[in-house]
Amino acid sequence: MPRDIPIVWLLGRTGAGKSSLIRVLTGLGAIEVGNGYAPCTRTSQSFDFPAEQPLVRFLDTRGLGEAGYDPGEDLAACEGHSHAVMIVARLDDPVQGEVAEALQTVVQRRPGMEILLVHTGADLLADRSMQERARAANQKRFEGAAGRAIPDVIISLPQGANPQEDELAALKDALVETLPNAGLALRQEAVTDAESRAFSEVRQTVLLYSGMAGGSDALPILGLFSSTGLQFTMLKKLGDHYDVPVTLALARNFLSLLGVGVGGRLLGSVALRQGGKLIPGYGQTAGAVAAGAFTFVATYALGRTACRYLYTLSIGGTPSREDIQATFRDALKRAGQQHDH
Repeated sequence: MPRDIPIVWLLGRTGAGKSSLIRVLTGLGAIEVGNGYAPCTRTSQSFDFPAEQPLVRFLDTRGLGEAGYDPGEDLAACEGHSHAVMIVARLDDPVQGEVAEALQTVVQRRPGMEILLVHTGADLLADRSMQERARAANQKRFEGAAGRAIPDVIISLPQGANPQEDELAALKDALVETLPNAGLALRQEAVTDAESRAFSEVRQTVLLYSGMAGGSDALPILGLFSSTGLQFTMLKKLGDHYDVPVTLALARNFLSLLGVGVGGRLLGSVALRQGGKLIPGYGQTAGAVAAGAFTFVATYALGRTACRYLYTLSIGGTPSREDIQATFRDALKRAGQQHDH
């Protein structure tokens, strides 16, 4: 499996709503999701989205109801990828012991793993106070297993229907915060004018190169140079799309519009994350994951901003420093990062 595909690892009991979550996140039908699964390990199956050029992989663990489930093989399937665990727990199902045990083992072996808790079945408990009690019980159990606080969302999954729009938006926002690679691939952006329409045609290219840059960031120092090369290649590819040849002079002009302040903070953050990978122990787990995730976000913001820059040139306009910097800050914010990172 290519290193650039982020993995969302779904942990939950049978009937918790894992397939339904994939359906609403991808916008696919139940039959498409059902037919899209492929065997991955002895205890899991995978679902790639989109099928032709995958930007995200869902890993659905099937063995949580089996005595003595060992997540080691599934952990190995995630090795080298930017990934997160999505705990899926129905509010009306208090039996979550095996899920909590699996999570505890995962966290012990991979401390840097990001975790998101999704409480499903909000539509099955009509009484709001019952929902809150069940939610609090789930939260306490899984945070105890993880040994830290876990962000959570609550969602309804009515049979054959979609959840409420605000619930789905909250879920996608939480996924962007937890794993930007996957969250951005699953969250569509509004098309409001000619420029955003042009970007929608090339957005998948930006996501693909961002994923490759983040995936290349697995080794200290070397990742910095490989990701930089991929970013320049992305710019040239985007230039082909907008029919604006990307030369070194044009690239320098684009970066000069970004400004020393923006570029300096970006390079400083990259350097800190690269340095973190040199720390023994931490660097092989949380440090590498953080570096890859940030490189993805930085590359995405760079690509989104380059698209506005190239579009402006393609229609005979002159890109302004204010517009370019505002686009970059907005792209970082949409990718789950504060504008001053």
